Amino acid sequence: MGALAAAPAGAVGRGTRAAGNPFALGVASGDPSQDGFVLWTRLIGAGLAPLAAGGVTVRHEVATDPAFRTIVRRGTTVAQSQSAHSVHAEVFGLPPGRPYWYRFHALGAVSPVGRATTVPATSDRLRLAVTSCQHWEQARFGAYRDVIAQAPDLVLQLGDYIYEQSYPDGVKVRSFGAPEPRDLDGYRRRHALYKTDPDLQAAHRVCPWLVTWDDHEVLNDYAGLANRDRAPAAIFAARRAAAYQAYFEHMPIRPSLWRGVSAPRLYRGVDWGELASLSLLDTRQYRSAPPCAPPGLARNVRLDDCAAAAAPAATIMGAAQERWLDRRLAQERRPWTLIGQQVFFARLALDSAGRSTFSDQWDGYSGNRGRVLRGLSGPSVTGPVILSGDVHSFWVNDLDDAAGRPVASEIVTSALGAASPPAGRFGAVSANNTHIRFSDVEQAGYVLIDVRPGRLEADLRMIGDRRVVDSGVTSLARFGTERGGRRLQPG
Repeated sequence: MGALAAAPAGAVGRGTRAAGNPFALGVASGDPSQDGFVLWTRLIGAGLAPLAAGGVTVRHEVATDPAFRTIVRRGTTVAQSQSAHSVHAEVFGLPPGRPYWYRFHALGAVSPVGRATTVPATSDRLRLAVTSCQHWEQARFGAYRDVIAQAPDLVLQLGDYIYEQSYPDGVKVRSFGAPEPRDLDGYRRRHALYKTDPDLQAAHRVCPWLVTWDDHEVLNDYAGLANRDRAPAAIFAARRAAAYQAYFEHMPIRPSLWRGVSAPRLYRGVDWGELASLSLLDTRQYRSAPPCAPPGLARNVRLDDCAAAAAPAATIMGAAQERWLDRRLAQERRPWTLIGQQVFFARLALDSAGRSTFSDQWDGYSGNRGRVLRGLSGPSVTGPVILSGDVHSFWVNDLDDAAGRPVASEIVTSALGAASPPAGRFGAVSANNTHIRFSDVEQAGYVLIDVRPGRLEADLRMIGDRRVVDSGVTSLARFGTERGGRRLQPG
């Protein structure tokens, strides 16, 4: 992982020209700060084959206008074959709170133009599009057309950007055309396939993204090095490392996050002026052993009276990440505190007695959940909202402390493009969970969040037919809360 973030070295391919469009996978920006962002592209050969070249010089330009009349930054990167000819150009030293346009030049070709923005120093508005779970075979990604029309400042992608597995019994709108990836070449091809989707490409072009992974970027339900195949840790570690490398190669993530470390650190924060803090977590890489499971096995199963799920030492975040989040919460000074993370955070009882839960969610690590809620209960935090994905359904949940006092709210976005969960999967939701304000387990879509100094509003937006690329997107439900509130209310 340290090599991925290191400065490129080696000979540059001289006189190489592209056989096709080397920018066929598009462009993207991400990880914005007040003075810059990272710019991404990956050079590709004809037919999505790896580029037949060693190191290739790639130039980038950043301008204050889409016609590039005023170019404010230029730079050069050597795209290396060992990183799949991906480019991650970090741009610094720009004024805060304004848009920029960028493009790449390589192999005699010019990339599409993308739009990036720097984070404002002061702001009275943040519009956030929250997405999760996009399965290539199960849905089209036309919902991104609505995302683009809503003009968000930032897209927050909470994992399952790709799916490693096919579901042969389900309806397919298109095919992976390849077996489940298990090595670096397989994961690279799966990511490249996703990047050919025109709506996904368009959404990456219009604004910065902040991304994190969940399980399907590697293998369904994995937890640390425990996995559903019970592969030995050393073997699964190699597969996970390959998946992590391919993920980095295809995402607009700052390489400086990983520079000089032996494992990728994906948890990080983006603070939007004096309006909102946004902390993005990694709840996969650092998990302790799954509760009440045989050694080395990780699957999302129903737990019944599993005491290990409440073990104080159990963690879904890992100790270092917990300390990092604790510090951010203790130092909070903004009116809104947003935490983006992958899996269902609230308690979700599957039976009337409250003894049955799912293992893969925060219910499997409830001690860690309690520690996060204590941090959110601190005096510096005034408007906490947790943003989640994973379960292919929409939810709005109240989050209380052990004494039943209101602490925060949770908004769970449905899948942007994937099948709904099986009927009855969550049991009698309302009867068993009085803290759940809203749930819809049939619709796909995303959540649009507007943050103002005095109010936060969430629009749960559903796509009419996820199998149809130009299907309409409409509002399913709206919730909001005033500054200082710890409960989302309808409307």
